[in-house]
Amino acid sequence: MAERFERLMPHVQVYGPDDAHPRPAILIFHGCGGIAANMAMYAQVAADIRVRVYVVDSYGPRGWSRKFGANFVCKGFKLRGFERSGDVLAMLWGLSRRYEVDPKRIMLAGWSHGAWAIMDLMTQELARPGEARLADPAPQWLDGVRGLFLAYPYINFMARSVTRPWHHKPPVFTVLTLKDHLASYKQSLRLVKGLRAQGVSVETMTLDSTHAFDEEGIDKTKIMRYDEAGLQSTLDAFGAFTKQVLL
Repeated sequence: MAERFERLMPHVQVYGPDDAHPRPAILIFHGCGGIAANMAMYAQVAADIRVRVYVVDSYGPRGWSRKFGANFVCKGFKLRGFERSGDVLAMLWGLSRRYEVDPKRIMLAGWSHGAWAIMDLMTQELARPGEARLADPAPQWLDGVRGLFLAYPYINFMARSVTRPWHHKPPVFTVLTLKDHLASYKQSLRLVKGLRAQGVSVETMTLDSTHAFDEEGIDKTKIMRYDEAGLQSTLDAFGAFTKQVLL
């Protein structure tokens, strides 16, 4: 975990108060297209209420561009959710040990592929070497996670939450879309129902939007459309959930 954290941290964008006081923190994990401008918008919402935010770039440490991610990660050839879940755990390990972070008040937030990585982490006991593709995983680093914010999570082929139960069950707020081409709305509802049956508290917000609706310029893909009103609704929900679980 230490090695993974040391690789990732130089590529992390940090937002929040410029002080040394231990504060609640949010770890943000981007979608398969890499870090887009919308990540800064969400980060600023939390920073404005005195929460530290760490936007984690999973591509930079690997020497990958956003174009590479779109061609290989988005198509499932590289860095599947299970593999990337190690980034999530390693960042939890590293930031929980830093003086400026309150290790008992942490939220994980993921968009699409980032949500997949977070959800795959929840399915692992983290008691054996090799889980999350780490030599030394340990479940106690999830003890301080107070909530998961998941925007249009990838829950289709290869996503472990479809077939495996969660071993770790923090409260969840998920943003679902009616026009998501990667997983039908019915699939999403089935997964939500399954998680609730396991005892996971899941709150949902449904938008009449496409996958990646909150990323300006996404329209060029033809199957995804930018939705400014949907973005604002999601920013509001992100801020409200942050206050609910961290403040």
